[in-house]
Amino acid sequence: MHRVHFHYTLGRDGGQALIRNPLLDLLHALAHQGSISAAARELGLSYRHVWGELKRWEGELGHTLVVWEKGQAARLTEFGTKLLWAERQAQARLQPQIEALRAELDRAFAVAFDDSAHVLTFYASHDDALAALREHARAQPQPLHLDIRFTGSVDAIRALNEGRCQMAGFHTLEDAAPGTLIQRAYKPLLQPGLHKLIGFARRSQGLILARGNPLHLYSLEDVCKRRARYANRALGTGTRVLLDELLRRAGLAPADLAGYDRDEPSHAAVAQAVAAGEADAGLGIQATALAHGLDFVPLVEERYHLACLKSALDEPAVAALLQVLRSAEWQQRLAALPGYRPAQSGEVQAMRQLLPWWTFRKPKH
Repeated sequence: MHRVHFHYTLGRDGGQALIRNPLLDLLHALAHQGSISAAARELGLSYRHVWGELKRWEGELGHTLVVWEKGQAARLTEFGTKLLWAERQAQARLQPQIEALRAELDRAFAVAFDDSAHVLTFYASHDDALAALREHARAQPQPLHLDIRFTGSVDAIRALNEGRCQMAGFHTLEDAAPGTLIQRAYKPLLQPGLHKLIGFARRSQGLILARGNPLHLYSLEDVCKRRARYANRALGTGTRVLLDELLRRAGLAPADLAGYDRDEPSHAAVAQAVAAGEADAGLGIQATALAHGLDFVPLVEERYHLACLKSALDEPAVAALLQVLRSAEWQQRLAALPGYRPAQSGEVQAMRQLLPWWTFRKPKH
């Protein structure tokens, strides 16, 4: 079975809205001119090139394309004629969609040629405020496009260290003290002097529950005691790290939590599982719970951090991000999100200010 593949080109002129194919352009010219030499002249190609392409395509498609008879004009085979017919049918039906696709590609690539626009690549833990920031930054007079891939907090920092992004988003408890599981998860990935943290937001994390909280769940102890069905987050996510730390503080083991081994990919997926009656509880953010019409019991407050390499602070895209984060307009929008409030938004901070695990002994003289 032969499949259709799409390609596009970049150029200064407007081009044509139709999706062109070199073989079909060649067959059009050959059917119109009746000879290879005339078709080659019409296309601005050499006779040798046209001849070679016809033979190559015949081998590729497994069908003869042209009838060659001595003393007569070259003509297309039935297969070649059907190819042209199929293209005309497809172009006639798909013209509006093709034009819309071309226009969308034009808009996307216009960013690359707009010196006032910037693009910043993110790997980040799932967060409603970050999604709102993407929309807000794109609407600025000098657009900032945040290319965000939502993943786990640990995976986001790894992506930053491996050069797959310019900015990583992760979250920690407000009082993430030394010796916690949170320290063990993040400290190996972050290095003072190499990384910088940018203030973003504080947010509430808690239990996402069915409307009305029918099982009267107000803590992880309640979830364990009542054997409520729990929807967990996957390894590598900041919320999974947070859960393990909260279980440790409460003197509970993972085995005490019914559903500890059930993984969901995002806060929204946890909320959907609760809304569908497939789970009784899960840890997540307040905004997601309210968006699904569910109850929310806050358990902790945490900071959502943005991390970058110190060397990236001089990049125009990072400077544009800091400017957006510091604006009163953005901070008002952030404060309006349920469970969020600004936290030194846009301020560049050393890790020792926010993560108390980094302590250094003063050198002895």
